[in-house]
Amino acid sequence: MRKYVLLLFASSVAVAARSQETRINAYGNYVFDDKVESYYSSTNYFNGTIVGGGMWGIGLEFKVHDEYGLELLYQRQNTHATIHYYDLTSVGDKDGNVDLGINWLMAGATRYLTEKRSLEPFAGLMLGVAIIDGSNPDNGNKQSATKFAWGFRLGTDVLVSDHLGFRFQAQLQSATQAAGGGLYFGTGGAGVGVTTYSSMTQFVLGGSVFFRFGHPDPKPTRHP
Repeated sequence: MRKYVLLLFASSVAVAARSQETRINAYGNYVFDDKVESYYSSTNYFNGTIVGGGMWGIGLEFKVHDEYGLELLYQRQNTHATIHYYDLTSVGDKDGNVDLGINWLMAGATRYLTEKRSLEPFAGLMLGVAIIDGSNPDNGNKQSATKFAWGFRLGTDVLVSDHLGFRFQAQLQSATQAAGGGLYFGTGGAGVGVTTYSSMTQFVLGGSVFFRFGHPDPKPTRHP
């Protein structure tokens, strides 16, 4: 995880040198339940639900133009997954409840749809990685995996002063082939149990309070 943090930090320094405004976002979101499943064969599969809940995060956004921004974003969710898995050659049918810690490290490109100073609707694309830590209390298995992640978001920023604003947004994010039957839902000892994977997709509602620094002065009013 350290190398991804260092990479994001180096990127932020490079972009900050060219930005005309910097924003710090403090996020509070709600993540909805996400169903995961993988059927490797009729005798080897798993299915279940990653339970929704709160997710917090922090972002550092640089506006390189009135209409464009780049945000470096970290989000964290602590949750659990209720899983049913089946492997004919080892454990047969079994249910499990696995603790999960999901870390999202993303770079987001944002397109602001208006130049109004008080209200800024936006759309954005995010790319990065999801680092998922799994712990199965049934057998003591603890493992981690890093997977490619992407996301989209829509929302609006509401500016209440020169230095303070609020963000409201809807967000869809996914980690490709991130939920593993053998990796997280540990069906037994090493080398046995379900080994297939499923992509994880989350729908998120929430927003942030943000602080602005170095923003340009409002454009002067033209009189006829």
